[in-house]
Amino acid sequence: MQENKLIKVGVVQATPALFDIKKTVEIIISWIEKGANEGCQLLLFPESFIPCYPRGLDFDAIIGRRTDKSRNQWLDYWNNCIETGSEYITQIGEAIRKANLFVALGVTEKEAIGGSLYCTLLYFDTNGSLIGKHRKLKPTGLERYIWAEGDGSTLVGFYTSLGKISGLICWENYMPLARMALYTQGVEIYLAPTADSRESWQSTMQHVALEGRCFVLAANQFVRKSDYPERYAEDLKDEPDTMSSGGSVIISPMGEVLAGPLWNEEGLLIADLDFSLLAKSKLDFDVVGHYARNDVFTFGVANQPNLLKVT
Repeated sequence: MQENKLIKVGVVQATPALFDIKKTVEIIISWIEKGANEGCQLLLFPESFIPCYPRGLDFDAIIGRRTDKSRNQWLDYWNNCIETGSEYITQIGEAIRKANLFVALGVTEKEAIGGSLYCTLLYFDTNGSLIGKHRKLKPTGLERYIWAEGDGSTLVGFYTSLGKISGLICWENYMPLARMALYTQGVEIYLAPTADSRESWQSTMQHVALEGRCFVLAANQFVRKSDYPERYAEDLKDEPDTMSSGGSVIISPMGEVLAGPLWNEEGLLIADLDFSLLAKSKLDFDVVGHYARNDVFTFGVANQPNLLKVT
């Protein structure tokens, strides 16, 4: 921890080209350029920005039976998800290298062997290299129909020149032990890409900041029904015009809102993170220090890797 350090971070609240990986990658590159032009050193994108969070769709889910419709919707989604060894990763990495910033990008990842899908947070260093990923441990509700589960091996954290960076995806942030897995690694910049646009989510993000005594960056998509391809109009006929209003936000270790929340529009939230607050905030509470009570409680995570040092 460098007490006199000040870094500039950005949170992207944007609309992907739903079910279109090629156009969405172009949108991502555009936002990376915007972030660089604003002087951001770190940029966070929302959950499943590639190819979209398929809000409002049920994939014709029927217990004990699959239909042609469900398989066709799955194929449409699957075809536009991303493999980590693909040309799209190369394109995104090259844009990041030119912009010279650290990027965390929420995607639906296509497994190269087997074909399962994972809700994944990809981490890129300033050289544009994909340095790691976290796969969502527990998809929520009907998400389990389309996404497989991750495990402890992707509860990753990175020791970078910007600070110790790690994150959880959406309702993983409701899992106390998952949060503790990040706290025990000393996370300083806690990333929370999400699809939750309820106002109550703000309370969760504020709680995480206060509990972990860390900076919290939360990114969500802004999506309207009209942003979906026409082929899904009938499936979404009963959905509201605005299907995700956003709510992206940046919060300090003392629970102070530094930027946002942003509602009902696209935008780039920017904040300067003053690292002296990390030390100051631990005067009266340190979740892995003097409040840990290791004489009473024990904690362990199966297969969690050590912090990865990133130059």
